[in-house]
Amino acid sequence: MTQTLTLRRPDDWHLHLRDGAMLQAVLPETTRHFARAIIMPNLVPPVVTSADAAAYRARILAALPPGADFTPLMTLYMTEQTDSADVVAAHASGLIAAVKLYPAGATTNSASGVRDMARVQPVFDAMAEAGVPLCVHGEVTDPDIDIFDREAVFIDRVLDPIRRRTPGLRVVMEHITTADACAYVRESDGTLGATITTHHLMINRNHILVGGIKPHYYCLPVAKRESHRTALVELATSGFPYVFLGTDSAPHTQANKESACGCAGVFSAPVTMACLAQVFDEANALDRLEAFASLNGPTFYRMPPNDATITLERGAPLDIPASLETGEGPVVLFDPGRPVNWHVTKA
Repeated sequence: MTQTLTLRRPDDWHLHLRDGAMLQAVLPETTRHFARAIIMPNLVPPVVTSADAAAYRARILAALPPGADFTPLMTLYMTEQTDSADVVAAHASGLIAAVKLYPAGATTNSASGVRDMARVQPVFDAMAEAGVPLCVHGEVTDPDIDIFDREAVFIDRVLDPIRRRTPGLRVVMEHITTADACAYVRESDGTLGATITTHHLMINRNHILVGGIKPHYYCLPVAKRESHRTALVELATSGFPYVFLGTDSAPHTQANKESACGCAGVFSAPVTMACLAQVFDEANALDRLEAFASLNGPTFYRMPPNDATITLERGAPLDIPASLETGEGPVVLFDPGRPVNWHVTKA
């Protein structure tokens, strides 16, 4: 039985850092274990232009802990007014790594997102020609579609038509949650990838709803039934080259989660690597964890893997702190509610 595991330093291909006091508090929790991260642009106001991205990147770099070796990979928030030339130039300069598509109203701070995909088709075309990846929050927001069906319907109604209209467009289906999405990405020709979060590998919708509402498990896309979680684990641990880690670690204060209209988001950055080792261990796939966490993402984004390493060890159950104190209030950490016997011992 493996007791120690050394991997190339991982990257997080979907991360929320927020801004201000929250950024200051949560950034060290990512830089401790991760070398790079795709930074989500859904601030208020959102990061919509290259100038916005440059300013946000400067704030992140200024907040880095002393000695941290971390590269924020910036993204632009797509709106119906997005300038194709600005996107292409920002990517060519290395300022941004991707553009993020939020259907309007799909999740936290997505009100400025896209309602009519036809209006941004010229941007998709320019991105395909220039090799700019498109990161997609894959849910429809039609009120007649059940919340548990939004991802599957999005694939059929929105994503597949976009890809058919735009040959060569490189797309990342972010935080997939369904067997439908697993099956769709398995058909990838190399232009389609997907990220899976830590929490969607460990919880299903029962964790949110059984025995009382558990707001700290509530996220968007919402966790689905157990058969979907099982499909996600099978895909993540299979060695399939077009799926990789994106934590979607999304801090909200405890007060904003435990309210009459609690915010969507799970804060998992501090415990992700330990939790992933537990999931892969239980699937007898520890030899494939490095591909999922450290290799597949860089390959898809056409970046080299990291040279540095981290080491995890099996031991007594991980003691997960209840919360992280921030200047805005405490943020509750993700706790899968079962023992995690892996620890990061060197990073």
